[in-house]
Amino acid sequence: MKIRPLYDRIVVKRIEQQRQTASGIVIPDAAAEKPEQGEVLAVGQGKRNADGSLREPELKVGDHVLFGKYAGQTVKVDGEELLVMREDDVFAVLAPRDKQLKKAA
Repeated sequence: MKIRPLYDRIVVKRIEQQRQTASGIVIPDAAAEKPEQGEVLAVGQGKRNADGSLREPELKVGDHVLFGKYAGQTVKVDGEELLVMREDDVFAVLAPRDKQLKKAA
């Protein structure tokens, strides 16, 4: 099944973070917090302005984003847990490390 968000909503898949501390202690799933990073899987067509024009979304499919702990609504699609949230709920877009290294050089 495919999911297509409406208006300024996006569909995000959480990116699982490391479940082991630096000293090697493994954190069980029950004690681990849900990650606040994810990959954008789908983007709506944009938000309507007061004059009726459409504002294009700033995010695109494949972006890695940071969002709030309680942002969005959790849905299950084909057994996979996804988040549907407004574009405004996203705090930042993470740049890939290779691009960050090229800018620093």
